[in-house]
Amino acid sequence: MKTNQLKQWAHFFLTYKFALDAVETKLNILNEEFQFIHDYNPIEHMKTRIKAPESVMKKLQRKGLDITLEDAKEHIRDIAGVRIICSFSTDIYQIVDMISKQSDVRVVEIKDYVINPKPNGYQSIHLLIEIPVFLTDRTENVLVEIQIRTTAMDFWASLEHKIYYKFNEQIPPHIQEQLKDSADMIHLLDRQMLALNVEVQKHREQALK
Repeated sequence: MKTNQLKQWAHFFLTYKFALDAVETKLNILNEEFQFIHDYNPIEHMKTRIKAPESVMKKLQRKGLDITLEDAKEHIRDIAGVRIICSFSTDIYQIVDMISKQSDVRVVEIKDYVINPKPNGYQSIHLLIEIPVFLTDRTENVLVEIQIRTTAMDFWASLEHKIYYKFNEQIPPHIQEQLKDSADMIHLLDRQMLALNVEVQKHREQALK
């Protein structure tokens, strides 16, 4: 690439970095205020990431698209990503609701793999949003993918990801079956911990009366 093209690509990715900064700030504010009002924070922790330029270009090639800024912006929807980890499954929907109510956030797509897990057992909510980034000479609307899951779901997903690549994306059927069984146990664990939390909250409210 020529120097001018490299600079354009660098500025393109910088815009996604700014979008992540804005989303992270929003989430920190929402979490802190929720803690102040309810004495409880739905977000345990979060991580942000931007796809490497090489990954974006390879994805464009796999899709049979031109390696241009225009095609990258229009067709690659997960350049900027946020992963939010929470304690309970109810927190997931609380967070989705809080994000969706932001006046400058447009929800583009919601994929609910909690209610409808993937065939391999994967659970999470994928929320694709569009957020304005105010630059010196214009406003860019930038896509950010937000994944929201419980600690238990994240534990399973992290290990499944490692196993997936150890087998070069070809997991033997018996291991796939064991992973699915493990995902079912994770789902049961989440339900049990949620029920326990509800019981604890009831006792707490009674003690305050």
